[in-house]
Amino acid sequence: MTKLDRLARSLPDGRATADELTTRQLSLSLGGSVYDPTDAVGRLLFNVLAMVAEFDSDLIRLRTRAGMKVAKAKGRLRGKQPKLNRRQEAHLVSLVHSGEYSTAEVAELFGVGRSTVYRAIERQRVEARAGLAEAPSR
Repeated sequence: MTKLDRLARSLPDGRATADELTTRQLSLSLGGSVYDPTDAVGRLLFNVLAMVAEFDSDLIRLRTRAGMKVAKAKGRLRGKQPKLNRRQEAHLVSLVHSGEYSTAEVAELFGVGRSTVYRAIERQRVEARAGLAEAPSR
């Protein structure tokens, strides 16, 4: 293990690690001191390390959420941008629906993955359904 904080990310994870070490009859060596998970002090150490790791993970999560909230308020949180603009996507879907090109061929032509083609087709299908639902009935 390269870093001590990677030992466990939560208390249950730390306990599982301690149980695994106990099962394998292994001990943990920290700074020249050996901690045996079958020993009371060794178990205490594992629990403390696991609690600190879980606390640290929670702090990171809180800071990340706070940072994202600030970025969103400033209009800087945009997420992953689409590979294709609306016009390209419409053209891609029309090529697939024409039957002239396969999904793989259209994907290669536009430089995207097949899953992007499938998502574009599904998006257009959903938008078409939504457009029909919004149309006034006569």
